Amino acid sequence: MTFKLLSTANNKTLKGKKQGFMTYILHLAPADVSGVMNTCPKATEGCKSACLNTAGRGGMFRKGETTNVIQQARIRKTRYFKENRTGFLADLISDIHKAIKQAARNGFTPVFRLNGTSDLAWEKYGVIDQFPEVQFYDYTKIVGRKVSHLKNYHLTFSAAESNQSDVQKAIEQGMNATVVFDKVPAKYIDRPVFDGDESDLRFLDPKGVVVGLKAKGRAKKDTTGFVVFMNKV
Repeated sequence: MTFKLLSTANNKTLKGKKQGFMTYILHLAPADVSGVMNTCPKATEGCKSACLNTAGRGGMFRKGETTNVIQQARIRKTRYFKENRTGFLADLISDIHKAIKQAARNGFTPVFRLNGTSDLAWEKYGVIDQFPEVQFYDYTKIVGRKVSHLKNYHLTFSAAESNQSDVQKAIEQGMNATVVFDKVPAKYIDRPVFDGDESDLRFLDPKGVVVGLKAKGRAKKDTTGFVVFMNKV
């Protein structure tokens, strides 16, 4: 491998530094973008359209081009994961060890989000188990994932335009759910709304809330129902 798997260059996760945390993220190519596998088995048309894969530098393309070095790197990582799973996981574990040491040198507590732009069931791959003292967290659209044995892995359910029944199941299972709004309200589906844009540290959120995220980028013009427009509710 000639490239790093983890990164910290994300405006939202960098907000966590104010609270003493450094988030390291693994960005793979979302859904079927890589051409070799679907990394988001529950992806909807709305979330594909609004995906943060094209946020920030990831969405900066030269005139006439449809890709860039960031998109190409995410595709390479995804192909590596698909084609050499053993090598990928060994490199990922090595990178996590390095990140833990780097964070300590800089006075931060390291936390890890392995699904930056994917929705893989990382509990199946034996990575999180190896770092029981380190916090991992992710967003997911897969309801009923078996993670109760991983006390250091926090999941927040991600609502979309066509998974309302799964949102209800996730809430019944004790999960918080994120919802993207045009304007974040104080309350939604009879639950208080917690401002999820203050930081990305979902494992610190109060329980029993809807985590409200404000529509950004392409999501501002969503027509699929993925974004909840409060004037239409």
